[in-house]
Amino acid sequence: MDDIFDVYGTLDELVLFTDAINKWDLKAMETLPHQMKLVYRAVYDTTNEISHKVLGKHGWDPSNSLRKAWISLCNAFLVEAKWFSSGYVPTAEEYLKNGIISSGVHVVFAHTFFLLGEGITKESIQLIDQTPSQVSTVAAILRLWDDLGSAKDENQEGYDGSYIECFMKDNRSCTLEGAREHVVGLISNEWKRLNKEYCFSPNHLPKSFIKATFNFARMVSLMYNYDNKQRLPSLEKYINSMLYN
Repeated sequence: MDDIFDVYGTLDELVLFTDAINKWDLKAMETLPHQMKLVYRAVYDTTNEISHKVLGKHGWDPSNSLRKAWISLCNAFLVEAKWFSSGYVPTAEEYLKNGIISSGVHVVFAHTFFLLGEGITKESIQLIDQTPSQVSTVAAILRLWDDLGSAKDENQEGYDGSYIECFMKDNRSCTLEGAREHVVGLISNEWKRLNKEYCFSPNHLPKSFIKATFNFARMVSLMYNYDNKQRLPSLEKYINSMLYN
């Protein structure tokens, strides 16, 4: 889906695709190009399959929450596509606010919450639907780490922006190194916020879910710590240690 928005879809096609996702009806995909129909059907069927499994195992139907998560993700993708199409460079604040959603982290944790199956109540579901601070903080960490990285997919001709570029546009006198230092500081602040939520703040979400968000954040620096050869040496080291030692 990310590649459809960044690389393959025209803006008109992306508007149609997002509209179809918002309608969440298989009839809505009839006007879509073939490759978009495949993605739409995959999202639709997988969401229904997971919802059926959660309902059978935990007694709650999460389809409404999962649908909301996918819809908000596509809407955020479309915002970025419209920015790129028009040549508009958003402010750093605009970019990060939308980028927290377009990171897809809230989609991951909407599924995680229901698949864990602990503490599912109307109140906790409402929190998940509103993207709690634990999730938005992890999303900010991922988005900023991703933009801090230097690796680029050689096969990807699309573009979906960068916090560093937006920050340098807002602060014309700032150097690239200064912008990178600013991003490192933002990541540090998000970690402080996450640690506070994890260790000290009262929470209405189950501990297993909070722990999952914390561990996901810990993994981000391994996922996006590229070297100048577009490799992940730290991640490779841990995987080799796990498999061969």
